[in-house]
Amino acid sequence: MVKTANFTGDFWGGTAAMLVAMPAAIAFGVTIFATIGGHYAAYGAIAGILGIVGVGITASLLGGTNRLISAPSAPAAAVLSAFALEYISKNISPDMIFLMLMVVAFFAGVFQIIFGAIGLGKLIKYMPFPVVSGYLSGVGLYIVASQTPIFLGLPQGIHFWDTFHLISAWQWQSIIVGAVTILTMLFANRFLRIIPAVIIALCIGIVVYFSLALIDPALLQPNNRFLIGELGGREGVDFIQIFLGHFEMVTHLSWEDISILIFPALTLAALLSIDTLKTCIVVDSITHSFHNPNKELIAQGTGNIISSLIGGMPGSGTMGPTMVNITSGGTTRISGLVEGIMAIFAFVLLGTYIAWIPVAALAGIMIVIGLRMIDKRSLELLQTRKTTLDFLIIVAVALTAITVSLIAASGIGLFLAIALYVAQQIGISVVYRHMDGTEIKSKIVRSREETALLRDNGDKFSVYELHGSLFFGTANQLYSILQDDLQDKQYIILDMKRVQTVDLTAAHILLQIKDILHDKNGYLLVCRLPHKLPTGDDLESYFNHVGLLKHLSPIMVFDDLDDALEWVEDKIIKTDMIEEKKEKLLELGDFDLFKDRNLDTLEEIQSLVVSQTVKKGEVIYSEGNSSGEIFLIRRGLVRIMLPISGRKDIHLSTLGQNNFFGEFSFLEGSPHYTDAIAGSDTDLYAITRESFDLFSIHHKKASFHFMESLAMVLAERLRVTRSELGEEYDV
Repeated sequence: MVKTANFTGDFWGGTAAMLVAMPAAIAFGVTIFATIGGHYAAYGAIAGILGIVGVGITASLLGGTNRLISAPSAPAAAVLSAFALEYISKNISPDMIFLMLMVVAFFAGVFQIIFGAIGLGKLIKYMPFPVVSGYLSGVGLYIVASQTPIFLGLPQGIHFWDTFHLISAWQWQSIIVGAVTILTMLFANRFLRIIPAVIIALCIGIVVYFSLALIDPALLQPNNRFLIGELGGREGVDFIQIFLGHFEMVTHLSWEDISILIFPALTLAALLSIDTLKTCIVVDSITHSFHNPNKELIAQGTGNIISSLIGGMPGSGTMGPTMVNITSGGTTRISGLVEGIMAIFAFVLLGTYIAWIPVAALAGIMIVIGLRMIDKRSLELLQTRKTTLDFLIIVAVALTAITVSLIAASGIGLFLAIALYVAQQIGISVVYRHMDGTEIKSKIVRSREETALLRDNGDKFSVYELHGSLFFGTANQLYSILQDDLQDKQYIILDMKRVQTVDLTAAHILLQIKDILHDKNGYLLVCRLPHKLPTGDDLESYFNHVGLLKHLSPIMVFDDLDDALEWVEDKIIKTDMIEEKKEKLLELGDFDLFKDRNLDTLEEIQSLVVSQTVKKGEVIYSEGNSSGEIFLIRRGLVRIMLPISGRKDIHLSTLGQNNFFGEFSFLEGSPHYTDAIAGSDTDLYAITRESFDLFSIHHKKASFHFMESLAMVLAERLRVTRSELGEEYDV
């Protein structure tokens, strides 16, 4: 629902926007319909005003973009006048061309509704800020350049650069009216804030014009070149007859005729949509608001359909009138509604008076608005090298806007922004961290012999933690970084946890890396593949699709980095052990925990233990169990996992033969805070806290030695953990 709290501001804003949009709409209409010839030239002014009414009112009612003013625009004039010229050259009758123009406008509106319905409007929301800033500055410069010849009183068709060669043709009357209007625009609000500066400036400009008429009586001649002039000209246009006539002629159009109108209608729809949404983005930038692009396209399309049905020309959200609306206090959609309604009153009631508005006064107002639109703060981007390229994008967009067109400026800006982003991504290393095998180890607790072996053979593998985007711009960078290790290492582990995107080029590079390792009987290991990238894709599924994870391929996939490290370590141990050791079932005296204990003590402790056998994958205990047991591993592997609600469990460690676990529950008498899962077929000794307490009553010395040994092992584990954390966080 539209709020009416600022109706005064919306009224003045909409009225001022109408006064600015009216001359442009009339000019656009004449540009199009004068091409047809005959009485249609006079009809052009009426078509322009009807365009303000149809598009302005409908888009405001259905749109949702506050402050946006919709009216006939330059893209519509360009496309439709070119269309008219093409078919005039084919000797098509003026009446038929008139009808075809209305049908093109109608279908353009239909296409805009389709654009909005399928969500194409959202694409424009991702326009980079340098492009928006450059576009805004370019529009400002474009307005200044286009209004300067009018300010100087030069004839229509004179371009900005030509004005410097026609100094003798400058009209002092026009310059004075425009200059006073500009000064009033700049300083009016310092003295009178109740009425918008644009209204005061327009009134002062009119007063100055008629004051000059005391010196130059020619200024009082109707329809002189310094004035807007009589609406519709002097052709005696029968508007009602033309309006009803084009409905009657629709029956003369064949499906073949309609089919040739589809492409120009599609072109027109695209240009009007871009023009509208670019204006919306600029409004958002200035007012710190947000628009709904798809809803706006549907509203604009509906407005263009209504405009074509009542005989008006199509339009879009327009920059100049919108900026006037904002400057004059407009804040809601009511301002756009006021613009359309006031256009009706202006045409019906004030047509004669509108004819006497000096065009130099309107040019002065637009020049000030154009200058205010230029993003002067962009010069600050030159202060650092990091933002210099952003500044160049702004300049390129602005220059393209004033030398080629605003639509071309949008394309140039978007292209440069994409190029800048790609260049920045290429400059960022995709390797977050690189570790040699001598700097990292798995969480499995290994024997002294195995630990020494892995330390001596750590140079056989490397771990690379990757991040960012792996795409065509960074794929070769990754290959270059890995090149030395591909010659020396047998195993390379790629940790993909921080990867955001992967494209086909990067996947192909990974295939090459895999093949190089395969030729020397090596392996590529990838772990922690994101199952939901920011794009929504599953990286493992993508790698399967592109053939990277084919059956029997020398590439291994692991859920966790520690799993990959364990696999590599097991490979190294199995390959380099001179004699493969087969685990024997440990007895109580074989445990380091009971080293140097006499036989009597061992026999006493033996009475406490209970033997257990668990199969691979079985749960030994779960978080929250309150058994209060400590377990000794006689043979096999046990994985200790930390459950996290709603997330994947964290792998804390893997314990092998001659280790123990569950000690905190045993010592504190509290429930377990982890899960323990058999990593292989495993044999255990279990000692409950209850049985140990009973044992300690009669065997104080033995129980003391047990606790002492337990404390020493825990202290050693704490030292190792501290060392690993120091390496992890570089402390």
